[in-house]
Amino acid sequence: MTEKKFFRVTDIMELMDVSRSSAYKLMQKLNKELEEQGKATYSGRLSKKYFYERVYID
Repeated sequence: MTEKKFFRVTDIMELMDVSRSSAYKLMQKLNKELEEQGKATYSGRLSKKYFYERVYID
């Protein structure tokens, strides 16, 4: 099986240790940034690559 290229809300919740609503807000914010750059986005999904570019995780 290939590695997933997108995170779902549960992935964001776990990585960031935040509530579901906070994870959705972050996903919406980052997806909006991608849309403004002319990129295609998918509701309920967030590009792993873009997530790691924008969010510092040790």
